[in-house]
Amino acid sequence: MPKNSKVTQREHSSEHVTESVADLLAHEEPVDYKRSVLNVTGETWDKQKDGDEELDAENRPAWNSKLQYILAQIGYSVGLGNVWRFPYLCQKNGGGAYLVPYLVLLIIIGLPLFFLELAVGQRIRRGSIGVWNYICPRLGGIGYASCLVCFFVGLYYNVIIGWSIFYFFKSFQYPLPWSECPIVKNGSVAVVETECERSSATTYFWYRETLDISNSISESGGLNWKMTLCLLVAWSLVGLAMIKGIQSSGKVMYFSSLFPYVVLVCFLVRGLLLRGAVDGIMHMFTPKLDKMLDPQVWREAATQVFFALGLGFGGVIAFSSYNKQDNNCHFDATLVSFINFFTSVLATLVVFAVLGFKANIMNEKCVVENAEKILGYLNTNVLSHDLIPPHVNFSHLTAKDYNEMYRVIMTVKEGHFKELGLDACLLEDELNKSVQGTGLAFIAFTEAMTHFPASPFWSVMFFLMLINLGLGSMIGTMSGITTPIIDTFKVRKEVFTVGSCIFAFVVGLIFVQRSGNYFVTMFDDYSATLPLTVVVILENIAVAWIYGTKKFMQELTEMLGFRPYQFYYYTWKYVSPICMAVLMTASIIQLGVSPPGYSAWIREEAAEKFLFYPTWAMAILISLIILASLPLPLVFILRQFHLVSDGSNALSVTYKKGRMMKDISNLEDNDETRFILSKVPSETPSPMPTHRSYLGPGSNSPMEMSSAPNGRYVLASTPESEL
Repeated sequence: MPKNSKVTQREHSSEHVTESVADLLAHEEPVDYKRSVLNVTGETWDKQKDGDEELDAENRPAWNSKLQYILAQIGYSVGLGNVWRFPYLCQKNGGGAYLVPYLVLLIIIGLPLFFLELAVGQRIRRGSIGVWNYICPRLGGIGYASCLVCFFVGLYYNVIIGWSIFYFFKSFQYPLPWSECPIVKNGSVAVVETECERSSATTYFWYRETLDISNSISESGGLNWKMTLCLLVAWSLVGLAMIKGIQSSGKVMYFSSLFPYVVLVCFLVRGLLLRGAVDGIMHMFTPKLDKMLDPQVWREAATQVFFALGLGFGGVIAFSSYNKQDNNCHFDATLVSFINFFTSVLATLVVFAVLGFKANIMNEKCVVENAEKILGYLNTNVLSHDLIPPHVNFSHLTAKDYNEMYRVIMTVKEGHFKELGLDACLLEDELNKSVQGTGLAFIAFTEAMTHFPASPFWSVMFFLMLINLGLGSMIGTMSGITTPIIDTFKVRKEVFTVGSCIFAFVVGLIFVQRSGNYFVTMFDDYSATLPLTVVVILENIAVAWIYGTKKFMQELTEMLGFRPYQFYYYTWKYVSPICMAVLMTASIIQLGVSPPGYSAWIREEAAEKFLFYPTWAMAILISLIILASLPLPLVFILRQFHLVSDGSNALSVTYKKGRMMKDISNLEDNDETRFILSKVPSETPSPMPTHRSYLGPGSNSPMEMSSAPNGRYVLASTPESEL
């Protein structure tokens, strides 16, 4: 022991010893207890393993630039949901009034939890498995649950990219193949395809030409070879973007993140020049304030915030784990959250402008069809010519003239009006028709584009945008799987990436059979919602209540160089857990109140029909929820009853290149002297420790700092604990 050390000085001093063990240890020589006589865990020191871990920590990939990282997070969080889910919810839940609950919940739930995930990923520099093993080993199942949910979501999400690829290649022809119904020959007579005539050209192309869909989930119908090839292309693109890690995927993000904004702006400018676009935008911004009092609107807004930012998937943590320790992740969280929001608003403007145009086209078509009916009734004397206002000209009939004529006929023929089969043809009714998800992108939007000048160009741009949005989200989703698995099990990145993509493609064949669209609906509705809500609640609890909010805030202060706002303290501690618990309860109630079902396309009726899931499909549905949530209780039980060691009794003091980490949380008071006097200096620095014990919200944190040139303390590199 050095002669000038504090312990030696105390031996010759009569002063009362008041310094803590942590303070004394801060001045001692480096010790590695894995190699010393104080190795109480029974672990044997593996020099090769130590060297590998140290090399892994030093050689961990990093983003080439801050811009690349921001674009990656934007590309991950801004996805297909912003283009078709948010506009649908806005249309369904009160137009402009929906923006209020969404923005409120984004601030009190989305931003704090997004910041939390960014912070823990950057602080601990591991994937989701390593992060939650480190913070609370008994809740280490959070990371495994995130990986499973990412896997389920990636399976069906890539199918949507496959659909977009199919439409993309079909767009290189004029006229667009979904612009007109096909003509079939019935003997010597050519007639319009019945299914198409009874629905529409775009609907027919989607259900029959693209999906060749069966009448129910129980009718498999075999593989759709066109969609199978498109799915193979989609997984090949994802694999190529992922195989070289963030150096490759980061560069892809420059295009995949920025190109959608170019397309959205082009569509907005083009859409505003279309006839009727103003009607659509006015419809969007006309708030239905009574909707704001509906709890269902708030539940759907919370769910959209939750999924829009990619919370709980592990992709956010994975991307931030490649950052430098002093990166300002608070700025990143705020920037990405609000870019996500403004992207949703921009996409909604585009959608409503195009839907306003489409509504005018459909309304004019309705007026023409019903005017022909009225002319027929006039010629057969079913209706009197006296009912027609004198200024009405059937050759140039406007919507206003038709509505006036419609009201007169309805008043006079009140008792027999239904028998006439006339429609009101109101523009408002067309605008109120909610089109959700795939129906918005592959039916409503494609139909509107058939009326655009140079329609193939706009179609190519639109579906290329969807492919880019999908790939950006898929790269983040796959990173939520590959990063924690590679960090934890030290498998080869290239081998695991290729293997996982091949495995996912094989399993994903269930989605490209003729009934595959129904499985996509099932996975989209039930494989992620409830498990992810539970995951995020446990993430919040692990940091705020087990690790300790004060302790976490202090570490953020040391890491960022400034103290985050107290707003985050209260949202992490109280607001977010309560809101998430309410959301989970509402989701469970909704699941119980509304029996699970799906919209089936019935070929003979050329219409959608709601069907309940059969018993075997219900078993799959329940299994998805259970399987995604199973790691949470399983890991807790294994570690609670010490069936699997979590290293919680390990004593580790680690020095690495002048940086120090000490963990003395498991020492009893009467063991402190033995701990100091019995140590044996190690010959070489040790790698990062295998575990960092939890001290509790009220306990003093172990000393983890190194002297930085600017005089402030920087946290040491943090480990991933062993299972």
